[in-house]
Amino acid sequence: MTFTQNFTAVGGSLAWSAIVAVIPILYFFWALAIKKMKGYMAGVTTLLVSLILVTIAFKVPVGTAIMSATQGAVYGLLPIGWIIITSVFLYNITVKTGNFNIIRHSVLSITEDRRIQALLVAFSFGAFLEGAAGFGAPVAISAALLVGLGFNPLYAAGLCLIANTAPVAFGAIGVPITAMEGPTGIAAFEISKMVGRQLPFLAVFIPFFLVLIMTGLKKAWEVMPAILVSGISFSLTQFLSSNFLGPELPDVLSALVSLFALAVFMKFWQPKTIYRFASELKTTTDPKAIKSYSGGTILKSWSPFIILTAFISCWGIPVVKSALTGNYDGTNVILKGINAVGQAVTFTAEVPLLHNQVLNGATEEPLAAFYKLELLGAAGTAIFLAAIVTKFIFKVSWHEWGKTLVETLNEIKYPLITICSVVAYAYVTNTAGMMTTLALVLAKTGVLFPFFAPVLGWLGVFITGSDTSSNVLFAKLQQVTAESVGMEPVLALAANASGGVTGKMISPQSIAVAAAAVGLVGRESELMRFALKYSVMLLLFICILTFLQSNVLAWMIP
Repeated sequence: MTFTQNFTAVGGSLAWSAIVAVIPILYFFWALAIKKMKGYMAGVTTLLVSLILVTIAFKVPVGTAIMSATQGAVYGLLPIGWIIITSVFLYNITVKTGNFNIIRHSVLSITEDRRIQALLVAFSFGAFLEGAAGFGAPVAISAALLVGLGFNPLYAAGLCLIANTAPVAFGAIGVPITAMEGPTGIAAFEISKMVGRQLPFLAVFIPFFLVLIMTGLKKAWEVMPAILVSGISFSLTQFLSSNFLGPELPDVLSALVSLFALAVFMKFWQPKTIYRFASELKTTTDPKAIKSYSGGTILKSWSPFIILTAFISCWGIPVVKSALTGNYDGTNVILKGINAVGQAVTFTAEVPLLHNQVLNGATEEPLAAFYKLELLGAAGTAIFLAAIVTKFIFKVSWHEWGKTLVETLNEIKYPLITICSVVAYAYVTNTAGMMTTLALVLAKTGVLFPFFAPVLGWLGVFITGSDTSSNVLFAKLQQVTAESVGMEPVLALAANASGGVTGKMISPQSIAVAAAAVGLVGRESELMRFALKYSVMLLLFICILTFLQSNVLAWMIP
């Protein structure tokens, strides 16, 4: 039995349908921020609420709704959950072997100042990982690194979530941007140019914002030279690369330039006072302890993350990615071999009661639905391979290596439940058409639509946890609505991507990833409350900028 999406299912009214559609979102905020439920309980109960609403209010067949939830849960496990497992596993190996102490000292040799460390690790290194991999790896790894350096877990996770806003739109080698070309017919390069004329304004501000949150205005002003070097080098590179090279490399290049620029700058400048957290002893690190490690020892300790970077970068190259997922059709012998393996370990199956059983409410076209497990092509597999190589570099026995893996799985079992349930919720609401109902309400704002266009992206990323998914979901709607109100379509598409980055920090998936990485399982509500106000503030900035670009700053549109 087929189901046709009805965007005005509740009493034939768009307004009433939107009110019902927003209930699961409000419930999740209430469960985490007010009721202070554990993350997995908030996720599971939100899924149950959405299942009840879609079957009763939106008339989705029970079997269809349940199978949609299973499809989302599978996606939550792979690739998202797999990234968290492998990221935390790799970090745990470096800690158990004692190598993280050496990594810590190597960072301290650049600066002992916590403010600068946040810029180097949360902002620059995190942006590099976002550009190379995305899907949770940046927050998981950079937050774990900060905790290892001595940061409070809540601050480490919160800062990495906020820092991750600047690179998200160009994450995973530009996939969020290129994903919009298909449904809209607008060249990804043109969208890249427009996003590159929005996000740099945010990116140049984020380093200052991070330090301001950490220390307050006075202490932030003390390191303003370092903040400017970090922010300006990143944003300028992001603008130039997005406008002249395309959407694939802005994050990787911007991150490397800002990381290198700040590290070099710190060789010639240091703040007058070294900032530490109140809980830390007011003593300086012994310079002899810092210099007691040879360059080779330091390089060896950093090797897991260097290898990780190399693997993830390879996994992000489009032609390699196609081979890893079994879709390569070229003639290169090596890639053909990889392609054969990729095909062997890629499993695709139609979702029963769902595949081609749901008709799009606007076009009445059937919607495909598959369980897709790309084991070799998943970014988590790249991290897992890095963990295997690390085992040999650190000379860890297979017994100890396996024991660490089991401990990691036990450590993050509840975050995995959280992620699977909230992704399942996202799939259920998309199947019912609830997200489109909310989008249609925003589209009714007419001449004010340029202001509200980023809100669609913000909402989409909050629900799906992915700027790519949000862009695919709303790209066509943004384009059609923009044309109807006289707004430049490429600006609306850019607004969706840029608005989406501000929703990443409060996405349930991101919250769960961050909590798992720093040992805050069960305290996700604290992270949500920490990040929510900053998410809204940054969203408001993008809304105002987009509105101005549709009017007085129209000359900025390519």
